[in-house]
Amino acid sequence: MTQHTLDLPDVDLVYDVHGPLPTADGRPPLVMIGQPMDASGFQAQVKLFQDRTVVTYDPRGLGRSKRKDGGVTNEPETQAEDVHAIIQALGSGPVEMFASSGGAVTALALVTSHPEDVSTLVAHEPPIDCVLPDAEAVQRARVAYTQMYEEKGWGAGMAAFIAMTSWEGEITDEYLARPAPDPAAFGMPTHDDGTRGDPLLSDRSWAVPHYEPDLEALKSAPTRIVIAVGEESVRVYTGRTAIALAERLGQQATVFPSHHGGFMGGEFGYAGQPEAFAAKLREVLNQR
Repeated sequence: MTQHTLDLPDVDLVYDVHGPLPTADGRPPLVMIGQPMDASGFQAQVKLFQDRTVVTYDPRGLGRSKRKDGGVTNEPETQAEDVHAIIQALGSGPVEMFASSGGAVTALALVTSHPEDVSTLVAHEPPIDCVLPDAEAVQRARVAYTQMYEEKGWGAGMAAFIAMTSWEGEITDEYLARPAPDPAAFGMPTHDDGTRGDPLLSDRSWAVPHYEPDLEALKSAPTRIVIAVGEESVRVYTGRTAIALAERLGQQATVFPSHHGGFMGGEFGYAGQPEAFAAKLREVLNQR
Protein backbone atom coordinates (compact mmCIF):
# COMPACT_ATOMS: atom_id res chain seq x y z
CA MET A 1 0.00 0.00 0.00
CA THR A 2 1.19 3.50 -0.82
CA GLN A 3 -0.21 6.60 0.86
CA HIS A 4 -0.64 9.77 -1.17
CA THR A 5 -1.61 13.33 -0.30
CA LEU A 6 -3.36 15.49 -2.87
CA ASP A 7 -2.71 19.14 -2.02
CA LEU A 8 -5.81 21.09 -3.06
CA PRO A 9 -6.49 24.76 -2.25
CA ASP A 10 -8.90 24.01 0.61
CA VAL A 11 -7.97 20.47 1.72
CA ASP A 12 -5.11 18.01 1.86
CA LEU A 13 -6.76 14.79 0.70
CA VAL A 14 -5.09 11.56 1.81
CA TYR A 15 -5.73 8.42 -0.20
CA ASP A 16 -4.25 4.94 -0.29
CA VAL A 17 -3.45 2.82 -3.33
CA HIS A 18 -3.39 -0.90 -2.62
CA GLY A 19 -1.69 -2.50 -5.61
CA PRO A 20 0.03 -1.33 -8.78
CA LEU A 21 -0.83 1.50 -11.14
CA PRO A 22 -1.28 0.82 -13.99
CA THR A 23 -3.21 -2.15 -12.70
CA ALA A 24 -1.75 -5.63 -13.11
CA ASP A 25 -4.93 -7.15 -14.57
CA GLY A 26 -5.83 -4.33 -16.94
CA ARG A 27 -9.05 -3.64 -15.10
CA PRO A 28 -9.73 -0.17 -13.75
CA PRO A 29 -8.90 0.57 -10.12
CA LEU A 30 -11.64 -0.27 -7.64
CA VAL A 31 -12.32 2.83 -5.54
CA MET A 32 -14.08 2.33 -2.19
CA ILE A 33 -15.55 5.35 -0.42
CA GLY A 34 -17.66 6.03 2.65
CA GLN A 35 -18.90 9.01 4.68
CA PRO A 36 -18.49 9.77 7.53
CA MET A 37 -16.38 6.60 7.57
CA ASP A 38 -12.81 7.00 6.40
CA ALA A 39 -10.49 4.54 4.65
CA SER A 40 -10.06 2.39 7.76
CA GLY A 41 -13.60 1.04 7.36
CA PHE A 42 -12.62 -0.83 4.20
CA GLN A 43 -9.77 -2.85 5.71
CA ALA A 44 -11.64 -6.15 5.49
CA GLN A 45 -12.62 -5.61 1.86
CA VAL A 46 -9.13 -4.53 0.79
CA LYS A 47 -7.76 -7.83 2.11
CA LEU A 48 -10.37 -9.74 0.13
CA PHE A 49 -9.53 -7.92 -3.14
CA GLN A 50 -5.77 -8.43 -3.17
CA ASP A 51 -5.97 -9.37 -6.86
CA ARG A 52 -7.30 -5.89 -7.66
CA THR A 53 -5.82 -2.44 -7.27
CA VAL A 54 -8.04 -0.86 -4.63
CA VAL A 55 -8.09 2.84 -3.75
CA THR A 56 -9.49 4.18 -0.48
CA TYR A 57 -9.49 7.72 0.95
CA ASP A 58 -10.36 9.85 3.95
CA PRO A 59 -13.09 12.42 3.15
CA ARG A 60 -12.22 16.04 3.81
CA GLY A 61 -12.05 16.84 7.51
CA LEU A 62 -12.11 13.16 8.47
CA GLY A 63 -9.22 10.89 9.40
CA ARG A 64 -6.02 12.11 7.81
CA SER A 65 -7.55 14.59 5.32
CA LYS A 66 -7.13 18.06 6.80
CA ARG A 67 -9.33 20.95 5.76
CA LYS A 68 -7.78 24.33 5.07
CA ASP A 69 -11.01 26.21 4.35
CA GLY A 70 -12.24 26.51 7.93
CA GLY A 71 -15.41 24.59 7.06
CA VAL A 72 -16.99 21.78 9.05
CA THR A 73 -20.04 20.76 6.98
CA ASN A 74 -20.11 17.81 4.60
CA GLU A 75 -21.80 18.56 1.28
CA PRO A 76 -21.98 15.68 -1.23
CA GLU A 77 -21.27 17.98 -4.17
CA THR A 78 -18.04 19.22 -2.55
CA GLN A 79 -16.93 15.72 -1.64
CA ALA A 80 -17.73 14.59 -5.18
CA GLU A 81 -15.24 17.15 -6.50
CA ASP A 82 -12.66 15.76 -4.06
CA VAL A 83 -13.18 12.23 -5.37
CA HIS A 84 -13.02 13.54 -8.94
CA ALA A 85 -9.64 15.10 -8.14
CA ILE A 86 -8.35 11.78 -6.80
CA ILE A 87 -9.56 9.91 -9.88
CA GLN A 88 -7.83 12.47 -12.07
CA ALA A 89 -4.64 12.05 -10.05
CA LEU A 90 -4.78 8.27 -10.54
CA GLY A 91 -4.53 8.87 -14.28
CA SER A 92 -6.12 5.55 -15.16
CA GLY A 93 -9.40 6.59 -16.75
CA PRO A 94 -12.83 5.58 -15.47
CA VAL A 95 -12.79 3.58 -12.23
CA GLU A 96 -15.09 1.01 -10.73
CA MET A 97 -16.55 2.17 -7.44
CA PHE A 98 -18.08 0.68 -4.33
CA ALA A 99 -19.61 3.43 -2.22
CA SER A 100 -21.50 2.98 1.03
CA SER A 101 -23.78 5.14 3.14
CA GLY A 102 -22.91 8.83 2.80
CA GLY A 103 -20.16 7.77 0.41
CA ALA A 104 -22.87 6.43 -1.89
CA VAL A 105 -24.48 9.87 -1.87
CA THR A 106 -21.12 11.41 -2.76
CA ALA A 107 -20.80 8.88 -5.58
CA LEU A 108 -24.21 9.78 -6.98
CA ALA A 109 -23.20 13.44 -6.97
CA LEU A 110 -19.95 12.46 -8.70
CA VAL A 111 -21.71 10.55 -11.48
CA THR A 112 -24.04 13.53 -11.93
CA SER A 113 -21.22 16.05 -12.36
CA HIS A 114 -18.50 13.80 -13.84
CA PRO A 115 -20.19 10.78 -15.45
CA GLU A 116 -16.98 9.91 -17.30
CA ASP A 117 -15.20 9.15 -14.00
CA VAL A 118 -16.97 5.89 -13.12
CA SER A 119 -17.73 2.88 -15.32
CA THR A 120 -19.67 0.92 -12.68
CA LEU A 121 -20.98 2.29 -9.39
CA VAL A 122 -22.29 0.02 -6.65
CA ALA A 123 -24.11 2.45 -4.35
CA HIS A 124 -24.78 0.65 -1.06
CA GLU A 125 -27.66 2.01 1.03
CA PRO A 126 -27.42 5.75 0.26
CA PRO A 127 -29.34 7.66 2.98
CA ILE A 128 -31.45 10.06 0.91
CA ASP A 129 -34.62 11.30 2.58
CA CYS A 130 -36.48 12.76 -0.40
CA VAL A 131 -37.20 9.37 -2.02
CA LEU A 132 -39.24 8.23 1.01
CA PRO A 133 -42.96 8.83 1.47
CA ASP A 134 -42.29 9.69 5.13
CA ALA A 135 -39.41 12.07 4.38
CA GLU A 136 -40.83 14.84 6.60
CA ALA A 137 -41.18 12.50 9.57
CA VAL A 138 -37.66 11.15 9.00
CA GLN A 139 -36.29 14.66 9.14
CA ARG A 140 -38.19 15.33 12.37
CA ALA A 141 -36.60 12.21 13.84
CA ARG A 142 -33.18 13.46 12.71
CA VAL A 143 -33.76 16.79 14.40
CA ALA A 144 -34.67 14.87 17.55
CA TYR A 145 -31.50 12.77 17.72
CA THR A 146 -29.35 15.78 16.86
CA GLN A 147 -31.02 17.75 19.63
CA MET A 148 -30.42 14.86 22.03
CA TYR A 149 -26.75 14.89 21.06
CA GLU A 150 -26.48 18.66 21.53
CA GLU A 151 -28.21 18.54 24.91
CA LYS A 152 -26.77 15.38 26.47
CA GLY A 153 -23.73 14.30 24.50
CA TRP A 154 -22.50 11.48 22.33
CA GLY A 155 -23.99 8.48 24.15
CA ALA A 156 -27.49 9.92 24.27
CA GLY A 157 -27.28 11.09 20.67
CA MET A 158 -25.98 7.74 19.40
CA ALA A 159 -28.70 5.84 21.25
CA ALA A 160 -31.33 8.04 19.61
CA PHE A 161 -29.65 7.62 16.22
CA ILE A 162 -29.61 3.82 16.55
CA ALA A 163 -33.25 3.83 17.62
CA MET A 164 -34.21 5.75 14.48
CA THR A 165 -32.08 3.78 12.03
CA SER A 166 -33.21 0.41 13.42
CA TRP A 167 -36.92 1.30 13.38
CA GLU A 168 -38.72 -0.92 10.87
CA GLY A 169 -41.07 0.72 8.40
CA GLU A 170 -42.10 4.33 8.08
CA ILE A 171 -41.42 6.82 10.83
CA THR A 172 -44.80 7.31 12.48
CA ASP A 173 -46.35 9.58 15.09
CA GLU A 174 -46.02 6.61 17.44
CA TYR A 175 -42.26 6.60 16.92
CA LEU A 176 -41.93 10.38 17.29
CA ALA A 177 -43.91 10.31 20.56
CA ARG A 178 -41.63 7.75 22.20
CA PRO A 179 -39.37 8.90 25.04
CA ALA A 180 -35.68 9.23 24.34
CA PRO A 181 -33.90 5.89 24.68
CA ASP A 182 -31.58 5.11 27.56
CA PRO A 183 -27.97 5.12 26.26
CA ALA A 184 -27.06 2.29 28.64
CA ALA A 185 -29.67 0.06 26.99
CA PHE A 186 -27.65 0.37 23.77
CA GLY A 187 -24.31 -0.10 25.45
CA MET A 188 -23.50 3.60 25.07
CA PRO A 189 -21.80 5.82 27.64
CA THR A 190 -24.13 7.81 29.87
CA HIS A 191 -21.64 10.58 30.68
CA ASP A 192 -21.18 13.67 28.51
CA ASP A 193 -17.60 14.32 27.39
CA GLY A 194 -18.52 17.82 26.22
CA THR A 195 -17.63 17.39 22.55
CA ARG A 196 -20.15 18.34 19.88
CA GLY A 197 -18.36 17.89 16.56
CA ASP A 198 -19.41 14.37 15.65
CA PRO A 199 -20.07 14.32 11.86
CA LEU A 200 -22.81 11.72 12.19
CA LEU A 201 -24.80 13.09 15.14
CA SER A 202 -24.42 16.85 14.69
CA ASP A 203 -25.99 18.87 11.89
CA ARG A 204 -22.66 18.97 10.03
CA SER A 205 -23.70 16.15 7.69
CA TRP A 206 -27.36 17.02 7.23
CA ALA A 207 -26.57 17.90 3.61
CA VAL A 208 -26.04 14.18 2.98
CA PRO A 209 -29.58 12.92 3.75
CA HIS A 210 -31.05 16.18 2.40
CA TYR A 211 -29.34 15.63 -0.98
CA GLU A 212 -31.78 15.49 -3.89
CA PRO A 213 -30.39 13.35 -6.71
CA ASP A 214 -30.79 14.39 -10.34
CA LEU A 215 -32.58 11.26 -11.46
CA GLU A 216 -32.56 12.14 -15.14
CA ALA A 217 -28.84 12.83 -15.11
CA LEU A 218 -28.20 9.52 -13.38
CA LYS A 219 -30.41 7.62 -15.84
CA SER A 220 -28.66 9.17 -18.84
CA ALA A 221 -25.11 8.75 -17.52
CA PRO A 222 -22.86 6.16 -19.19
CA THR A 223 -22.12 4.77 -15.73
CA ARG A 224 -23.73 1.45 -14.83
CA ILE A 225 -25.38 2.24 -11.51
CA VAL A 226 -26.29 -0.60 -9.17
CA ILE A 227 -28.22 0.35 -6.03
CA ALA A 228 -27.43 -2.18 -3.30
CA VAL A 229 -29.27 -3.05 -0.09
CA GLY A 230 -28.32 -5.39 2.72
CA GLU A 231 -30.65 -8.34 3.26
CA GLU A 232 -31.00 -7.35 6.93
CA SER A 233 -31.73 -3.71 6.10
CA VAL A 234 -34.74 -3.88 3.82
CA ARG A 235 -37.23 -2.59 6.42
CA VAL A 236 -35.06 0.02 8.15
CA TYR A 237 -34.16 3.55 7.07
CA THR A 238 -31.14 3.03 4.82
CA GLY A 239 -32.64 -0.09 3.29
CA ARG A 240 -35.85 1.77 2.53
CA THR A 241 -33.96 4.65 0.93
CA ALA A 242 -31.97 2.22 -1.25
CA ILE A 243 -35.09 0.39 -2.43
CA ALA A 244 -36.97 3.63 -3.10
CA LEU A 245 -34.07 5.19 -5.00
CA ALA A 246 -33.64 2.06 -7.10
CA GLU A 247 -37.33 2.25 -8.03
CA ARG A 248 -36.92 5.91 -9.02
CA LEU A 249 -34.06 4.84 -11.31
CA GLY A 250 -36.15 2.10 -12.89
CA GLN A 251 -34.39 -0.84 -11.28
CA GLN A 252 -34.71 -3.19 -8.34
CA ALA A 253 -32.21 -2.85 -5.54
CA THR A 254 -29.60 -5.61 -5.64
CA VAL A 255 -29.57 -7.54 -2.38
CA PHE A 256 -26.22 -7.99 -0.65
CA PRO A 257 -25.42 -10.06 2.43
CA SER A 258 -25.76 -8.64 5.92
CA HIS A 259 -26.59 -5.09 7.03
CA HIS A 260 -25.54 -1.45 6.56
CA GLY A 261 -21.97 -2.25 7.62
CA GLY A 262 -22.05 -5.72 6.14
CA PHE A 263 -18.73 -5.29 4.33
CA MET A 264 -16.82 -4.70 7.58
CA GLY A 265 -15.26 -7.11 10.04
CA GLY A 266 -15.76 -7.09 13.79
CA GLU A 267 -13.04 -4.52 14.41
CA PHE A 268 -15.63 -1.73 14.16
CA GLY A 269 -18.29 -3.20 16.41
CA TYR A 270 -21.33 -4.86 14.86
CA ALA A 271 -19.65 -7.32 12.49
CA GLY A 272 -20.94 -7.91 9.02
CA GLN A 273 -20.20 -10.74 6.61
CA PRO A 274 -17.16 -9.38 4.75
CA GLU A 275 -16.32 -12.58 2.83
CA ALA A 276 -19.86 -13.11 1.56
CA PHE A 277 -20.15 -9.39 0.85
CA ALA A 278 -16.95 -9.39 -1.20
CA ALA A 279 -18.15 -12.40 -3.19
CA LYS A 280 -21.39 -10.58 -4.06
CA LEU A 281 -19.50 -7.42 -4.93
CA ARG A 282 -17.25 -9.36 -7.30
CA GLU A 283 -20.29 -10.93 -8.92
CA VAL A 284 -21.93 -7.56 -9.48
CA LEU A 285 -18.74 -5.90 -10.78
CA ASN A 286 -18.16 -8.77 -13.22
CA GLN A 287 -21.61 -8.41 -14.76
CA ARG A 288 -21.77 -6.50 -18.01
